Amino acid sequence: MTDSVFSAGEKKRSGRPGQGTLALCALTCILVGILIASHLDLSPRSVAEPQLSAAPAGRYPVVERDGDLESPFVAVVEKVKDAVVNISARSRTEELPWWFRGSHYTTSLGSGFFFREDGYILTNSHVVADAVELTVRTASGYVYEARLVGADPATDLAVIKVVPEEKVSVIPFGDSEAIKVGDWAIAIGNPFPQQGLDRSVTVGVISAKGRSNLRFGRETPQYQNYIQTDASINPGNSGGPLVDLNGDCIGVNAAISSPTGTSVGIGFAIPINMARAIVPDLIATGRVSRGWLGVWLSDVTEREAKRQELEAVRGVRIDSVFSNSPAERAGIQRGDIVVEFNRQEVLNSSQFSVLVSTVKEGMVIPIKVVRSGNEIVLSTKIADRETSLASLREESPSRDTYVARWLGMELVTFTRELAREIGARYVEGVYVARVYPGTSADRASIAEGTIIMEVNNEPVASIEDVRRVADTIGNSRKKIPFIVQEPDGTIARKICRP
Repeated sequence: MTDSVFSAGEKKRSGRPGQGTLALCALTCILVGILIASHLDLSPRSVAEPQLSAAPAGRYPVVERDGDLESPFVAVVEKVKDAVVNISARSRTEELPWWFRGSHYTTSLGSGFFFREDGYILTNSHVVADAVELTVRTASGYVYEARLVGADPATDLAVIKVVPEEKVSVIPFGDSEAIKVGDWAIAIGNPFPQQGLDRSVTVGVISAKGRSNLRFGRETPQYQNYIQTDASINPGNSGGPLVDLNGDCIGVNAAISSPTGTSVGIGFAIPINMARAIVPDLIATGRVSRGWLGVWLSDVTEREAKRQELEAVRGVRIDSVFSNSPAERAGIQRGDIVVEFNRQEVLNSSQFSVLVSTVKEGMVIPIKVVRSGNEIVLSTKIADRETSLASLREESPSRDTYVARWLGMELVTFTRELAREIGARYVEGVYVARVYPGTSADRASIAEGTIIMEVNNEPVASIEDVRRVADTIGNSRKKIPFIVQEPDGTIARKICRP
């Protein structure tokens, strides 16, 4: 070791480069090369920056505010949380023990949010269903008695109103069509209300769009086009807002899919564009006016998609067209595949029904169909669903097609003539022409277009048969079983509670 050091010194003194000097120079060059190649800035300001960007982009999002770094969700929550309210709905219990006398009440709890400064609140229909008393508690602790403005069980949306004594925050409606799968989603509500977990915030992403054909017991809505999210939604969150990073509401939290009854990361929200279409009707009249095209539909099969040379198994097939309907006047024919409605892609019959229902009477809508492999754009003037169905009933000359009302349904004998009008396969039974919101039939998930074939284990072929069975049941409070053919053709058993 002494000899080596010495020799190096000796060579340095003689002016000739030694091995140690060459090694040191080489190492220095390598370090300089690495610095240049990596574009490192060694100024004091930039030394810490690699630490902030060490995580993959988008995984841990941060924003700068007042010189500090924070989650981007903080500003959103600060903007919207005070608009979220607790809703307490007091209702009478229908099923009482035989020994019980007097009135008995139950209370359900849910969420909602102000969307107008004059006290209008949007929530779920099932949160306020059958309520005889509604109470709202705001973020500031004010408690108000609320009135029901209008409810629509077919979409599971409702509007209630309070007279605020304070300035209330509101959440503006966004655009649920503009969101993309993978976008951030923030849910705010009151999970497990008995524990006082008000205005809890959960964050996730948009997991999917256009979810339909879901079943939630008697609270299953007829029109479904759900946004799916993995932002945690639990009992009590129903009616609360799902917002985007702008603080705009993109959905109304409504349901979960879970074997345990608590969140497993599969939650559903009603698209705010659906609410935007029906809220004005609920405020103006308390009920919803829906568009009507006058067709009988089925989903496109793979075989049909190949035959019509479609790029994917998408759209709906027209199985039949009502006489003198908007569809017939537009030139829509049996066998056409509808691929676009009002410039929106048509995915399936459930989504298509939602699209048609949200169009107002008198609006002229473009419809793109595929016929024999060719795309054709047609135009039609949408009619009102209720008025159109009523006129169909009035036009039938048969004596036993007059309308009967029972358990919240308008019923008419299902004749061969009516089957041809609506393009359905004829079966003996009674046709459900209308279901009134909040009634026994509505709570049993009996939808318009259903054909009732049995009531209380007795076959029914006309409304006279239904009257006879209804008279036998009388004022009994027992559950009534129904065997029905659903609008999609499936056979189901329904239980109705008078």
